[in-house]
Amino acid sequence: MDNREMILETALDLFYARGYDAVGVQEIAERSGVTKPTLYYYFKSKYGLLEELLESRGAAFMERLHKACAYRGDLKNTLCMAAGELVSFAEQEPKFYTLFLALYHSARENEAYQAVRPLVLRLQQEVEQIFASAAGLLGNMHGRQRQFSLGFIGLILFDTKMRLEVNDGLRMAVSQDEINSLVHQFMHGIYS
Repeated sequence: MDNREMILETALDLFYARGYDAVGVQEIAERSGVTKPTLYYYFKSKYGLLEELLESRGAAFMERLHKACAYRGDLKNTLCMAAGELVSFAEQEPKFYTLFLALYHSARENEAYQAVRPLVLRLQQEVEQIFASAAGLLGNMHGRQRQFSLGFIGLILFDTKMRLEVNDGLRMAVSQDEINSLVHQFMHGIYS
């Protein structure tokens, strides 16, 4: 692993364990086995390091989510695909997933929140597009696409976070049946 990757991995471990605000550049550098000037050479600042961490880990996930959210005329199936990608992301990257949620729940003026906000907005837009595409087929959805997308995201993110918590924070396995059940529960709510 090169210095740049080592710094990113170390930062992820430290931010996951103690939070972005509680970790300093000196600690990241020392734990990475590099000097502060080396860290600054690659990332310019702690904020730049966080942005790169979010971009590098979030880009592949967003690409997969974009494909999963492509509406193909079947709302339940598309929602199951989207939920499956969110769950798969949490299973494969539990530290990053947990950090993502923690940053999202930071104070709005906190730089950590500012760094994660574009990723959060992309997530919301991808899921909202599912409901916008299905609106013509489902009369009760018209004009409520954002409401439904936010509810769906909240259900899946919270369920996944709780599953991680009850399994030591780093391991979980969610079956396709469990994903289908969550989506069914959500759909029951939007049709009522």
